[in-house]
Amino acid sequence: MGQMTLEQHQILRNHTFVAGLSEAQIASLSPLASEVTFEENEVILRDGQRSASFYLVVAGSVAVELRTARYVVCVEALGPGQVFGWSALLDHQDTLFQVRARERTTTLRFDGAALQSKCRTEPELGAEILHRTLHVVAGRVKATEIRFAEMCGVRV
Repeated sequence: MGQMTLEQHQILRNHTFVAGLSEAQIASLSPLASEVTFEENEVILRDGQRSASFYLVVAGSVAVELRTARYVVCVEALGPGQVFGWSALLDHQDTLFQVRARERTTTLRFDGAALQSKCRTEPELGAEILHRTLHVVAGRVKATEIRFAEMCGVRV
């Protein structure tokens, strides 16, 4: 985990996911984040594996995809202000989805273990992060339901 620059701290502070957190809470999260850029079509998370990191999308966009031997279904596209890699916050939670950069994409990456640890040592911050993550997971389920319904010819 590299030392976060003042500019990166500002990027974190302005991200939708942390909106409403106190300055102290954001300062507490800041050292855990590092800026990472992915190139177009780069697979960030492979299907069938738990993410080791939690990502906040800063610029660009990624596709959350369900991949089979024959085809790939885009479940959801995520852009700035959105997050992925929530399985990093849970133990033994593998995912069927893969995440791929749709274009050059900049993220703030949090080490999952470090973030889990922070959630335990700062319960108030932890509750906020987990509550927000639950909203993300619910959104992913909804997007999956919609895509599945479309494939089955059900009007949503």
